[in-house]
Amino acid sequence: MSVIPGAWQRAARGAGLLSADGVPAPTIFAEMSALAARTGAINLGQGFPDEDGPAEVLEAARAAIAHGGNQYPPGRGTADLLTAVAEHQERFYGLRLDPEREVLITAGATEALAAALLALLGDPDDEVVVFEPFYDAYAALVALAGARLVTVPLRRPDFQPDIDELRRAVGDRTRVILVNDPHNPTGTVLSAEVRSEIVRLAHHHDALIVTDEVYEHLVFDGAHVPIATLPGAAERTLTISSGGKTFATTGWKIGWLSAPAPLVDAVLAVKQWLTYVNGAPFQPAIAVGLRLPDDVFTGIAARLREKRDVLGAGLTAAGFEVSVPRGSYFTVADAAPLLRTGEDAADFCRALPGRTGVVAIPLTAFVTPAQRADYATLVRFAACKRLDVIAEASNRLAGLGA
Repeated sequence: MSVIPGAWQRAARGAGLLSADGVPAPTIFAEMSALAARTGAINLGQGFPDEDGPAEVLEAARAAIAHGGNQYPPGRGTADLLTAVAEHQERFYGLRLDPEREVLITAGATEALAAALLALLGDPDDEVVVFEPFYDAYAALVALAGARLVTVPLRRPDFQPDIDELRRAVGDRTRVILVNDPHNPTGTVLSAEVRSEIVRLAHHHDALIVTDEVYEHLVFDGAHVPIATLPGAAERTLTISSGGKTFATTGWKIGWLSAPAPLVDAVLAVKQWLTYVNGAPFQPAIAVGLRLPDDVFTGIAARLREKRDVLGAGLTAAGFEVSVPRGSYFTVADAAPLLRTGEDAADFCRALPGRTGVVAIPLTAFVTPAQRADYATLVRFAACKRLDVIAEASNRLAGLGA
């Protein structure tokens, strides 16, 4: 049977996953995870932890299951989690929200992004500005919504955007400026100048700002600054986050979106036809997590900072040129000194499990085809693993220079 065309083709084409004959190709993440399983290699490719989060959060989920919290929750989310998100935003950032009208619980941050983009975009002339490299779902979701992706490159060594390039990218057709901060895959944290310019441009061109802040509590130097806290930003910003990265519960898929009530209503109008609701027993558990003491949050960041440093030292010793991340799960390293003749980062990553027993992801998986040459030697490694696993991966990688 031939493949039936549909919206999936727009999404796959946007993500660069359609083959020449129109058949969807597997993502590099699926390919590398399968390679890790087949070879027994240490998987530093995909960004999921290999240890559990706070015991209080896990116990709250078990208690919810045991006490009947297993049916559909309310469409906007449980009242307790809506309140906990609002409390969290005020406690950490001074943002005051009406939990009943300005917060929405979603099936992870990715569903929040999907529902937001589908709600806000509707004209083929709509443009979405993103920083490149970008989380791979962005291009697919923008294409699914029928809009056009416009990218602003982030380049080594600091992966900060050029302000003039940002100004050229944002225009009167820009409907959304999509911001991921702290950033996946580079680990950068946007500067105050860049954040302020995003807000200025959004006002000047009457654009909305959608922020992906899932690594908000994984900033290594200083505190996270949401764009919604900047003067004039809250009225046009949809802030998205989740509990998965902070509490090492990526499989629970509990996310949230906060914004002015009319924007939340627009997103809800789409979200109700996607998952409708999700994760009933996990919602009260994430509410418990959001109310944990400050030292739990600083401890989570401190432990990941230690893992970042161990991984970075191991990569440097192996011969990589390492860009030290300021946040997130990830470290980007330049493999140029280690590449064989005619090899790029994608070839290198496919060969790496057989050479050293370690899996990583080429940064070209996060860029548009036109930009691949600029990132052709860069590799992303995930530091969200146990310290002993990272140490063993470092030992294995040490053989690359031999």
